[in-house]
Amino acid sequence: MANIIETAKGAGLFSTLLTAVEVAGLTAALESPGPFTVFAPVDDAFAALPPGTVQTLVDNPPQLARILKFHVLSGAFRRSELVDQPSWESLEGAPIPIRCAEPFEVKNTSVLSADIVCDNGIVHVINRVMLPG
Repeated sequence: MANIIETAKGAGLFSTLLTAVEVAGLTAALESPGPFTVFAPVDDAFAALPPGTVQTLVDNPPQLARILKFHVLSGAFRRSELVDQPSWESLEGAPIPIRCAEPFEVKNTSVLSADIVCDNGIVHVINRVMLPG
């Protein structure tokens, strides 16, 4: 079974996310045994950010890492487990609110595809980049 990084590469929807993870120095962490739960924004989510935002983040790896860690939970959690409580603490330290009813949403982002099982965790594909706070 593929790890989170290999799964993202194979999907072909996450080139911006993968570049951001590399720039932020988080690739090795997401290739490690984990387990992790990753809320993975698709390329269109990054494209929808205000002009210049992605470049500004790439130019500031610590801030980029903080935002990316906000998309990750320690542990592997399926949708059925996530909806059991209204928020979860991200690796960044801020809580991520979970909509406990339909549709499945994470901090006001729609989950496009849930429960993609990887060797080192679970990926939930989301349609927006989440910001802490």
